[in-house]
Amino acid sequence: MRPTVHLLCSSMMLLAAQAAVAQSTQPGLWEIQSKVGGNPQVDQAMAQMQQQMAAMSPAQRKMMEDMMARQGVGMSAGPGGAMTVKVCITPEMAAKQEMPVQAEGDCTTRVTHRTGSTLTMSFTCSNPASSGEGTYTWRSDKAYDMNMLVRSTQNGKPVSTTIKGSGRWLSADCGQIKPLPMPSKK
Repeated sequence: MRPTVHLLCSSMMLLAAQAAVAQSTQPGLWEIQSKVGGNPQVDQAMAQMQQQMAAMSPAQRKMMEDMMARQGVGMSAGPGGAMTVKVCITPEMAAKQEMPVQAEGDCTTRVTHRTGSTLTMSFTCSNPASSGEGTYTWRSDKAYDMNMLVRSTQNGKPVSTTIKGSGRWLSADCGQIKPLPMPSKK
């Protein structure tokens, strides 16, 4: 997977999981669908990644899904070119409104504004470098919508990528999807 696509996929997973916990939410299995746009190179790389996933044998796909589930994520191609990610939010995470952390990218996030059912946040990643901001709007404790702008550098040139998506609670049982790691106490 190309570094930029990997970064975007990882960032979507982290930020969507953080958003799911940042407000009052139901614990359990969440599905987040995200559509990446605004950057022709990323659009092309996402299309190639989806073609590669579609061409996998059932055994290869199962092996990849099992490996990702052990890392706290279920990811697949969604409708209309969207990426679908499944994450597990434990009752403790939901109660404490703590945010899972991303293992790669050395990312930090900050809630910049909360009002009613809307949360605005920003993030910065240092490996590879990227930054951005997003807005999450909750429809209920089981569903939200998001819009995000990600800024990075590709081949020495600044690029911006948009991510539009939604999250929905699927069930109280996370199945084989393990919870994402929590931040270490400092």
